[in-house]
Amino acid sequence: MADGRPTPDQEALSKIDTTVPHSARIWNYWMGGRDNYEVDRIAGDEYRQVAPNIETMARASRHYLIRAVSLVAGELGVRQFLDIGTGLPTYDNTHQVAQRIAPESRIVYVDNDPLVLRHAQALLTSTPEGVTEYIDADLHAPEKIVEQARELLDFDRPVALMLMGILGHVQDHAEAVSIVRRLQAALPSGSYFVHYDSTDTDTALRQAQQGYDDTGAVPYVLRSPEQLAAYYEGLEVLEPGIVSCPLWRPEPGTAPEPTDIYGGVARKP
Repeated sequence: MADGRPTPDQEALSKIDTTVPHSARIWNYWMGGRDNYEVDRIAGDEYRQVAPNIETMARASRHYLIRAVSLVAGELGVRQFLDIGTGLPTYDNTHQVAQRIAPESRIVYVDNDPLVLRHAQALLTSTPEGVTEYIDADLHAPEKIVEQARELLDFDRPVALMLMGILGHVQDHAEAVSIVRRLQAALPSGSYFVHYDSTDTDTALRQAQQGYDDTGAVPYVLRSPEQLAAYYEGLEVLEPGIVSCPLWRPEPGTAPEPTDIYGGVARKP
């Protein structure tokens, strides 16, 4: 800037640590994106050597997001989405899927990562009829998220709350459940909860995750399907339930193989 102060983009860049692998950047690498660094590619390759299915899991999670958002925006008619833990943009992000179906859809992304902030402009595209915005906030402060989201979304109308692959970064399971409860409590009746997280059911995946955590990166906790089910208590879980993501309403004519990522869609009564 002319006054010598750094721009928001420069400030975000200055906070990016390229010496330690980062889960969002590694996920981006596994999904074929280019927003990653050598340290992330090395960590991603080492993870894949132990758990060869991880890249398939990453891509399966995005295909699940596409199917889930398509259902919620299409058949279920929801026009507002609160997507927390946005990560780096790749392909068919939430706003793109929702606004293809309903151009008037309003999408609010939430993250507090400097690299995601740097790329926020890539997410902040919208149809003329709709809205796409980005909030810089921490998952551990759900009330702050809701307070800021209320400025952009109408909480008197149904909202789809999306927590996609983010709750494993909350180390304590009781705290993760509490965060989910507090976010869900702010939603009106008829809202939806859309979620997935990786599970602890595969030995190779557990070993690969431990190796990643040992690098000094922000750890991710693999949890049992029963622990993930706790996030849905009090909600009406849609068929086929909380299942391996490739098995959640697969495309007709396909024969998907299950992976160690579980998710589901549920309605708030």
